[in-house]
Amino acid sequence: MSDHAFPRAACAIAGAATFGIGECPGYSALEMTARAGLLALQDAGLGLADVDGLFTCLPQDLLGGLAVAEYLGVPARFVDNNRTGGSSFLNHLMTACFMISAGYMKTALICYGSNQKSAAGRLVSALRGSVYEAPHGARMPVAGYALAASRHMHLYGTTREQLGAVALAARDWARLNPEAFRREEMVLDDYMSSRMISTPLSVADCCLVTDGAAAIVVTALDRARDLAQRPVAVLGAGAETTHKEIASMPDLCTTGARLSGQRAYAAAGYGPGDMDMVQLYDAFTINTVLFLEDLGFCPKGEGGRFVADGAIAPGGALAVNTNGGGLSCVHPGMYGLFTLVEAARQIRGQAGARQLGKADLAICHGNGGVLSSQTSVILGSPDTI
Repeated sequence: MSDHAFPRAACAIAGAATFGIGECPGYSALEMTARAGLLALQDAGLGLADVDGLFTCLPQDLLGGLAVAEYLGVPARFVDNNRTGGSSFLNHLMTACFMISAGYMKTALICYGSNQKSAAGRLVSALRGSVYEAPHGARMPVAGYALAASRHMHLYGTTREQLGAVALAARDWARLNPEAFRREEMVLDDYMSSRMISTPLSVADCCLVTDGAAAIVVTALDRARDLAQRPVAVLGAGAETTHKEIASMPDLCTTGARLSGQRAYAAAGYGPGDMDMVQLYDAFTINTVLFLEDLGFCPKGEGGRFVADGAIAPGGALAVNTNGGGLSCVHPGMYGLFTLVEAARQIRGQAGARQLGKADLAICHGNGGVLSSQTSVILGSPDTI
């Protein structure tokens, strides 16, 4: 099968929205998901009657797709409740683009929400412990990512200060974003003195625990041109799954993003050097280092040095996670959908104080499980088609 099989620029994001970022007491996950979906439809100038494809998953409801369809009253031609962790929603976008380009549906609503902070005060995950890993007492998922970070440090000399540069850059972007949950100043001393969770990862290396919901509306590009917002073309996408448990990861320092990124670039006809921004799943600081390497922004092993000295912070060489990411903006159990919303807002010129001067091309990257499922999507302005 050709890696060029993705229907380049056949579809576009026509609407995008977030809801309840941070703390949103009084709302269930279902209600938050629905509210974000309605806001995204309003953003596109469409209504529930236009939706014939629904893609979603709720934090603890294995039949969440049916629950959202019922709650919204959408008699969808297709409901996808595929769960691959934080990469789920980029996978949903891939599926929606194939189905829309094939003529099976016209309008896909992709939505997600979680009230984990206000309801539980902790990470809510459907992931079940491994019979092989649990006896060792490791706290997952952080211990799995700590294992990858330790290996990267051993092989390539990556330092905690370099991981700290990732956390500080995320916070600097968040300080420009009024929606972000953590906006107070953070300096390297704050990072270095933060409480250790699983060596070498401390609290400051770990994603937030927040409430939050997001949604996008996807339709054919030609149709999107006639709707309320400037269309954001879906130029390419690719995915790769390598394992479930960290003990089965083929290489702790190389993720499936290497192949998912190659497939997305091939479909889009662009490469890493063409990207104006990178929106990636930074559940932990090591994620950013690994994914920048695997997505082609620097050689393997150079990620720590690449991110140092503010290179991915505002004003740096490469704009990464311009909303503040999962480290400082929002992380309601799964962050992947927020990468697509932020890229769409940047490409549409609607990102406020954090708006990039040039924002025509973005690569969004979702990560599921413990570096297990990787999905890359390239979005572009109409000028890039």
